[in-house]
Amino acid sequence: MAFSLSPKHIQEFPLENLSPEQFLVIAHAVAQQLGWNIGLVSANGLVAYTKFSLSSYGEEIKIRINDTDATIKSECTGSQLVDWGKNKANVGSFALKFKELKQTLSEEEITQKLEELKPNLAETDQDILNLSPPTTKERITGILSIVKPVAGYFVTPLLINLNLVIFILMAITGVNILLPDQESLLQWGANFRPVTIDGQWWRLLSSCFLHIGIFHLLMNMYALLYIGLLLEPHLGKTKFIAAYLLTGLVASVTSLAWHELTISAGASGAIFGMYGVFLAMLTTNLIEKSARKALLTSIVIFVAYNLLNGMKGGIDNAAHLGGLLSGMVIGYAFVPGLKKKDDPVMDNILIVVLSVVIVIGSAFVYKSITPFDIKQYEKGMNEFASTEQMALQAFTLPDDTPRARLLYELEHRSIYYWNENIRLINDLDRLYLPEPVHERNKKVLHYCKLRVEHSQVVLRAITEDTDIYKTQIEDLNRRIETIVSELTGK
Repeated sequence: MAFSLSPKHIQEFPLENLSPEQFLVIAHAVAQQLGWNIGLVSANGLVAYTKFSLSSYGEEIKIRINDTDATIKSECTGSQLVDWGKNKANVGSFALKFKELKQTLSEEEITQKLEELKPNLAETDQDILNLSPPTTKERITGILSIVKPVAGYFVTPLLINLNLVIFILMAITGVNILLPDQESLLQWGANFRPVTIDGQWWRLLSSCFLHIGIFHLLMNMYALLYIGLLLEPHLGKTKFIAAYLLTGLVASVTSLAWHELTISAGASGAIFGMYGVFLAMLTTNLIEKSARKALLTSIVIFVAYNLLNGMKGGIDNAAHLGGLLSGMVIGYAFVPGLKKKDDPVMDNILIVVLSVVIVIGSAFVYKSITPFDIKQYEKGMNEFASTEQMALQAFTLPDDTPRARLLYELEHRSIYYWNENIRLINDLDRLYLPEPVHERNKKVLHYCKLRVEHSQVVLRAITEDTDIYKTQIEDLNRRIETIVSELTGK
């Protein structure tokens, strides 16, 4: 089954009566007239990039020339899944302009342009596939190739496989594959301040390999696949895995510090970290200028779109920003070593230094977050539930209960225990708790006061043996039902 990671369009052109050198000259002139940014040029082809506009996303144009024909391929540099015909239009524009120049350029003009072009050719006639920035996208020829480690694409498939295996294990154990419940996510290691701060620091890393449903998993794995194919050939295995884990850690710590009661899971923090590493590299001269412009545009669009989309709610933008910024710092730290590529000892020292600094910094932030009094609060709420049951017993007595017994139960049990719960909630609200819990306490307190008022009115109605309080009792029942619905979410 044919498979393509990025949208592309490929077309072959016969050389006909042209030599490979003449075809190259005309192709180069076509790229110039179409306004493409020409990158590397070899005796057997060239690489160019369309400029970003409403009709172009900065596609990569590769022209490879053989003895009898040439192949032109237009491929998206961004992570878009559909090109809306842009690649086909690029190839079509090339064909039309090539035909025009072939008819108008004289043999003398072609010879002159070839002499002008020769000083700018690559030193060796390497295959044009190797002229573009290091990437392994061409190796993704089928679904299985995504998860198969190969040279230059080794760590990325291992990370994808690990995420997939964990998700499959979650599904096998009964976790909902579309929308896992909060309890399941916490059991599998999601990041949640009340439990993470309570000595379960390992959640800072385990949460980077969990996903909140299959769609969350697939979107993150596609983003990881794309950035891995672009970035891992530059960084190599050691730098890539170090950057991934370190930015994932920073993303989790940022989320922990920002969110009080958000359950966070997913690889997106670490993935944003890798995009941050690549953004840093793209702002240096480490990558060829024309390729740098196209890739920088597509990466910035991807990052900006996802950050803006994360503002809608339900998305952990704090983790995204933490990963992105830490990734840029790591990326700049990597640049000097990537330019030299001849001192692995210094590279290893740099990774160790970065790891020590980031781990110590993360530990400092982790320790500086004051833990909430959640355990004490939960203990108090268990007491509340028991007292509530005793307070409600007066309303579960049989219809033939003696009047004196009913009056006693209302006054000395129901009203008494509701007042006890009011005292308990006031005490619990003095604990160090997240703001949403304090807001909930206000509703619980209001609920208790309504219960007291309801019991008092029922007590008066029975004492006076009258129905004049019927409307008031019904109104209190409706108000109690409303606040119960708000508290239970039903």
